[in-house]
Amino acid sequence: MASISLNKLEKLKIKVYRTIERSGVPVDTFDVMFNPESYALKYENVYSQAQGINTSGKSAKYALSKPSDLGFKLIIDGTGVSDYVASAPNANLDVSKKVNKFLELAAYMDGNIHEPKFLKIEWGTLIFKCRLKSVNISYTLFDKAGKPLRAELDTTFISDLKDSERVKSENKTSPDLTHKRVVKAHDTLPLLCKEIYGTGNCYIQVARANKLDNFRSLQPGQELFFPPVKK
Repeated sequence: MASISLNKLEKLKIKVYRTIERSGVPVDTFDVMFNPESYALKYENVYSQAQGINTSGKSAKYALSKPSDLGFKLIIDGTGVSDYVASAPNANLDVSKKVNKFLELAAYMDGNIHEPKFLKIEWGTLIFKCRLKSVNISYTLFDKAGKPLRAELDTTFISDLKDSERVKSENKTSPDLTHKRVVKAHDTLPLLCKEIYGTGNCYIQVARANKLDNFRSLQPGQELFFPPVKK
C-alpha cells in the first residue's frame, strides 16, 4: 500500500515582521490548519459630492482611493481531524492557545514597535502586504468541560505599503515627482508637459533640464526626464 504525503498541499502562511519593509527572515509565521475556501479583495474609491451654489445637482468628484481589503475565514480545529494535527508531535491541539497565538502575532500591540506587527500573506499567486484590520472569533464546538474544540476566525486585512511602493503601484503622474518618458512619433515637449504637469507652459524649464538645443526637434526613442517644476 503506497503512502500518501500529507504535506503536498501548499498552505496559506501569514509572515510576521517588525518593519514595514518586511525584508529578511520574519520574526514568526502563522501556519493555517485549513486553507480558506475563498478570499475576497475589496477596492474602494472615495468621491466628494459637494453641491455648488445655485446648482440643481452634484457631481461625483474623485477624492482618493482607499487601500484594498483582503478577507477570508480561518478555521482552527482541535478534534484531530486535520492533517495539521495528524502530522504534529502533539495530536491534541489547544484551540484557545492557537487563537491567542494568532492575536499575539497579528492583533496585539508589539512592545518593541508600539503598534501591531507588519504582515505578509502568501498563498499561491497571492502576496499581500498588510496589517490586521479586524477579526471576529466564533467558538463552535466544545468538549464536556466546556473547552473550545473549534474556532472560526473571520478576518479582514488592510493593504499596507511604504509610500514609495504605493506611488509606484498607483503609477501616479504628479508635478512633485520626477518622471521619464521615451519620445514617440508626433510627441512635442509642450504636449508632454501638459500630460505630466497639467500645463504646457513649463516646457522651457524641461528643455533646460534635458539640455535641449532645439525643443521642437524631438527624436522618437529619445529619453527625457521631467523634474519637479516650480509653479
